[in-house]
Amino acid sequence: MKHVLSSDQYTKESLEELFELTSKIQKNPKKYANKLDDKIIAIMFYEPSTRTRLSFETAALKLGAKIITTENAGEFSSAAKGETIEDTVKVIAGYADAMVIRHKSDTSAVEAASVEKIPILNAGAGKGEHPTQALLDLYTIKEKKGRLGNLKVAILGDLKHGRTIHSLIKLLSLFENIEIYGLSKEAFALPEEYIEMLKGKGIEYKKCNSFGELPKDLDVMYHTRIQAERFEGDFGKEEFIINQEVLDTFSKDTILLHPLPRVIEISTDVDDDPRACYFEQAHNGLYVRMALLLQVLDRD
Repeated sequence: MKHVLSSDQYTKESLEELFELTSKIQKNPKKYANKLDDKIIAIMFYEPSTRTRLSFETAALKLGAKIITTENAGEFSSAAKGETIEDTVKVIAGYADAMVIRHKSDTSAVEAASVEKIPILNAGAGKGEHPTQALLDLYTIKEKKGRLGNLKVAILGDLKHGRTIHSLIKLLSLFENIEIYGLSKEAFALPEEYIEMLKGKGIEYKKCNSFGELPKDLDVMYHTRIQAERFEGDFGKEEFIINQEVLDTFSKDTILLHPLPRVIEISTDVDDDPRACYFEQAHNGLYVRMALLLQVLDRD
């Protein structure tokens, strides 16, 4: 696999291969410490990030690679002068062996990969997709639930702009007996194109208006913050806040995930609940991204 651009490129078989490698790395990271010692990874972020940028940088370093990086490429790179993504990649290809990119444009990763110079890893493209986040989300579900089929999953929050949601439901749709429930304000409802995608895979999407409409035996609750940077206007406070009282209405086997950062949509009073897995989820990102770098650079 040369690039990681979209969840669309994955199959059950390729996911199994990725997760098997991820598990091996997680169990014995020192074994992989020098796999990329002759490589340089460019980390180009045109939007703010903490977990994704630092986990990719750490992943590269733990594999022995060197990194060249910019935290705000939109302001501190030649993009500020009008340079296209394609030209940027053509230049960076002379400096690095792979490029991790985050950008406000939905098509940024595809544009970068069109140059075909070096492997491109999509670290978030506008309101489109965030495949590496979805991969670590799915890995976490597999680790916590022991399976990826026969799942009841609720997606909450900003389903319209939430690129992590868009990528995750594409991956979930590969598996059997998946039920997906969506809970959001109407202004942040899941776009029709994703509902039709799920329908085409034989998955009925159930739109909900309150916590009370969600099944109490959910396997996964996946909450997201309102992506205020992607729209204009004030939509008020988050209506669907998960606190201890709300979480306790669901099964003791329901796991709670969030791509982070959170704002107010998950109360800190649930952080110590064993069902709250979002910090473990974030840490899994390191090992998944180590595996992805090894795959795109043919060192797995």
